[in-house]
Amino acid sequence: MVPTAPGTRVWLAAGFSDMRRGWAGLALQVQEVLGHDPHSGHLFIFRGRRSDLIKVIWHDGQGMCLFSKRLERGRFLWPSPADGVVAISLGQMGYLLEGIDWRMPQKTWRPEAAG
Repeated sequence: MVPTAPGTRVWLAAGFSDMRRGWAGLALQVQEVLGHDPHSGHLFIFRGRRSDLIKVIWHDGQGMCLFSKRLERGRFLWPSPADGVVAISLGQMGYLLEGIDWRMPQKTWRPEAAG
């Protein structure tokens, strides 16, 4: 899991991004397209065109970090490009990284009685 400090926000870049970019290119996109400071300590998440790859960048106080994840099966669910940038909670980010629908996760079945 990505280490986070209290008050850290998570931002999704709606639409898709060029996944050939490294942390420098994605940080420039955060600054110029999303209008946020890439050195703020917040997490910024980008998705590839095929929806099976995401990259997360953040500044941990010492330098820029890059995390990437590719799903072997399934796709990452993402907001529409018209939304621009979307803020989600750290809990929703956990669902997202697991490939679960972070917008409306479903409770699992729970037995009503033991035995």
